[in-house]
Amino acid sequence: MSAHADMILIQAIEVMSALFVFMVGLGVLALIGVFIRDITQHRSAIIRNYPVIGHFRYLLEYLGKFLRQYLFAMDREEQPFNRAERSWVYSSAKDEDNTAAFGSTKDVRAVGTIAFNNCPFPSLATDVSQAAPVTIGPGCAEPYTTSGFFHVSGMSYGAISDPAVRALAHGAAMAGCWLNTGEGGLAPQHLEGGGDLVFQIGTAKYGVRDTEGNLDEAKLREVAGHDRVRMVEIKLAQGAKPGKGGILPAAKVTPEVARIRGIPEYTDSVSPNRHPDINSASDLLDQVNRIRDVTGKPTGFKMVMGDPDWLDSLAAEIHRRGEEAAPDFITIDGAEGGSGAAPMSLMDYMGMSRFEGLPHLIRKLEDHGLRERIRVIVSGKMVTPESVAWGLAVGADFVTSARGFMFALGCIQSLRCNADTCPTGVTTHNPRLQKGLDPADKKVRVANYHRHITREVGIIAHSCGVDDPRQLKPKHVRLVNGPGRSASFAALRGEGVE
Repeated sequence: MSAHADMILIQAIEVMSALFVFMVGLGVLALIGVFIRDITQHRSAIIRNYPVIGHFRYLLEYLGKFLRQYLFAMDREEQPFNRAERSWVYSSAKDEDNTAAFGSTKDVRAVGTIAFNNCPFPSLATDVSQAAPVTIGPGCAEPYTTSGFFHVSGMSYGAISDPAVRALAHGAAMAGCWLNTGEGGLAPQHLEGGGDLVFQIGTAKYGVRDTEGNLDEAKLREVAGHDRVRMVEIKLAQGAKPGKGGILPAAKVTPEVARIRGIPEYTDSVSPNRHPDINSASDLLDQVNRIRDVTGKPTGFKMVMGDPDWLDSLAAEIHRRGEEAAPDFITIDGAEGGSGAAPMSLMDYMGMSRFEGLPHLIRKLEDHGLRERIRVIVSGKMVTPESVAWGLAVGADFVTSARGFMFALGCIQSLRCNADTCPTGVTTHNPRLQKGLDPADKKVRVANYHRHITREVGIIAHSCGVDDPRQLKPKHVRLVNGPGRSASFAALRGEGVE
């Protein structure tokens, strides 16, 4: 090789080296730019908490559409919520088009599948049925009237983060639905949204307890004095852990959480497994009436259906005292309900699902002539329109959801609620992770999700031929109960899913 050729080769290598250095430098600058953009944006908690590398989640999620049949679970396979359900909530929260093409990916033949009986001649005047107002506690000093049938279920401040509570409070106010405080007490973040609140009293009576854990009427009167607190709910049990009180790890009991709950800082917050002062149906009615007398507001209780026969003694005691002594509402939570932390033995094996529990409750109230007196609220894994419409059709006046609104906040079902490491900032008190959840953005997503649920339940009701979603009846619902066959829920009512 000549000297001239050697020189050309050396020069080419130098140019390529310089170009490589330039490209590497350009890449580094680009990464720095992406990093700065990621930590300053407010749209995505994942991207803000995990700058640069967080983008791989969305890349893999995108590629999953094409590769999942080989490498990933199918749309309807994951638990507790599958990809199709979560995607519907995500797109609704972002106010994106959530229509589908080609055909349903749901196996409409699977046992337990719900379908609705469409009307052959639905109204031409509208495509969406609208809900009329309903009053809870008409005999109370301050009854509560709302037309909304879908609301935010109990999630206490402490179990979820400061920005999560603020986003829910503002989003619920925008949507016109109530927000249940959960058992952790009334926080300033609940009030700042300006929306309607349901104050929940758990077994530890956080926020309204004296030093020995008993109900403090002065504190209760102070809480109920806020005009945004519209109802009070006594929590007997929740679906994920019947017979077990709330569990909040010490790491989550920050000074503010401790102050609101009335407990020591950074110590495990473990509620009693039931209310020490409620030992019978009679005691329960005593507590309902005591709280209603103190607050002047509709008062009811939250339960999980076990043996339904205890409701007979409750009804008998109500009739002995007079119907005015009855609870203004009963919230029934299904065994499929969620929790920040619960023993798996209770989460998997205890209590009836909402499919069984709700029909049992409705039947008991009707048998004892109390259905018109007592409003019914149902919860438990109800995050999509068909589950909400099912709840109304079987007899509930209202449906509440916690995890649906968590998805609207950005939850990715990482199953880390019982730790302080939630990657989206929803259930953590780690400031670094919380900063990814921007309440100004997420409150809009909360309201969007609520609007889409309400509209699509109205679409289902219209297709069934009724003018109000609450006019849906068991006869409008079918349940697949065997290969190639289904039955009307009116026929199966009270029998649950076999």
